[in-house]
Amino acid sequence: MTHQSASNLINPAILDEVAQQAYPASTLYVLATPIGNVCDISLRALHVLSMVDAVACEDTRNTAHLLGRYGLSKTLLAAHEHNEREVAEKIVARLQAGERIALVSDAGTPAVSDPGARIVDAVLRAGLRALPLPGPSAAVTALSVSGLVNDQFQFVGFLPSKARQREIVLASLTGAAATLVLYEAPHRILETIDALLQAFGPDRQIVLARELTKLFESVHRCPLGDAPAWLAADGNRQKGEFVLLVEAAPAVLDDSAEGERVLQILLAELSIKQASALAAQITGQKKNALYERALALKNAG
Repeated sequence: MTHQSASNLINPAILDEVAQQAYPASTLYVLATPIGNVCDISLRALHVLSMVDAVACEDTRNTAHLLGRYGLSKTLLAAHEHNEREVAEKIVARLQAGERIALVSDAGTPAVSDPGARIVDAVLRAGLRALPLPGPSAAVTALSVSGLVNDQFQFVGFLPSKARQREIVLASLTGAAATLVLYEAPHRILETIDALLQAFGPDRQIVLARELTKLFESVHRCPLGDAPAWLAADGNRQKGEFVLLVEAAPAVLDDSAEGERVLQILLAELSIKQASALAAQITGQKKNALYERALALKNAG
């Protein structure tokens, strides 16, 4: 079986519909680009990129290369974290003159752990329009294959690089009822996993989604306590950009006299991990919830 060409796969009527939609002037088009696989871009995004007067981008070299893959060449405006306020004024002026400008990041959706929010804010404050073109997002991509069943997620993004600040942030998240979504770079992955283990304990599930949509993509789910060994088993597992998903806090333990009594007795002789595991067997309550309660009892003592 041979692969059909794109021209045979795509209904021409859809391409006509893309071209016939409204693309107002004096508008900032906030446009999501692929997070790795160049094919992960929408038809509407390609059409907008072909028609805008300029593209504001995080790195002009990366965006020039991406546009070249689609056979496009555009005026590029550098819009990164160090010049965002200044370039926002220039973009507003160009929009007021009737231009259409696309805003992109190096990968994924602009203004989500990437530059762009200040530009959008400036455009809106000037009474102009910002129009979103949805597409790839590393956070949502990872969530979709995590298997973590939860109607809520909390986007944390990158944790602080300093240990004490990171510890404070994680401490504030230990009771979160939502799946936690974090981004991490390869050179910090080991220390971040260790910090998560210290904050949340060994039993919560973690998903390590690495190099999503790229050639060496991997998605691994395990108890947090097993994550350091998994990363250490193969040096390649520590390479690439990471999305980390941490299971939500377990339901609050029913503070029954029996459960409290059992934990108090066991904690006098055993570690938190051993006491919570044995208490789960004795009471029939969830081990994760008992672990969280045991931590609270230890800290209170």
